[in-house]
Amino acid sequence: MSRLTIWDAATQAEILTTDAPEAIATALGEIGVRFERWPVAPLPKGAPAEAVLAAYKPHLDAFLAETAAGTADVIQLTPEHPMKDALRQKFLSEHTHTEDEVRFFHEGAGNFVLHVNGRVYDAHCTQGDLISVPANTHHWFDSGEAPDFTVLRVFSDTTGWTPHYTGTDMAVKFPVVVG
Repeated sequence: MSRLTIWDAATQAEILTTDAPEAIATALGEIGVRFERWPVAPLPKGAPAEAVLAAYKPHLDAFLAETAAGTADVIQLTPEHPMKDALRQKFLSEHTHTEDEVRFFHEGAGNFVLHVNGRVYDAHCTQGDLISVPANTHHWFDSGEAPDFTVLRVFSDTTGWTPHYTGTDMAVKFPVVVG
């Protein structure tokens, strides 16, 4: 189940926790983050990337036309993946990107944690969730020690989602609780 928890970044006091998709979309929308639910395609677990892309083509085409993003691909990460620890570490520290970071969870879950305007927003995204984090937003991502997800990534230029680390310890102060 999707969930959003918001804290005051200075005091670490919890401000809000909700699992209502409309409330999540509203709260994230206030900081420019797009959150929406898409119907999940009836594919077998671990379906190939080409099948996942084909299943969501109508949604992707509409999204790409609306946002002027250029392309989409699929990333699948499982607990058995030999690079899972290195991939996880790459995104655990607070960073930014030079373009929007758009993800749609076909399978599995992960947490996008955003540090905006003195607050920390932990968006636990699950199957059927689309999240679009605006360019230059301070954030980090975690899918836990045993990641298991299939995610559509949407971008204009793959170099735009290279992480630019902020050097803060925010991700240590606000560790993700996956699940």
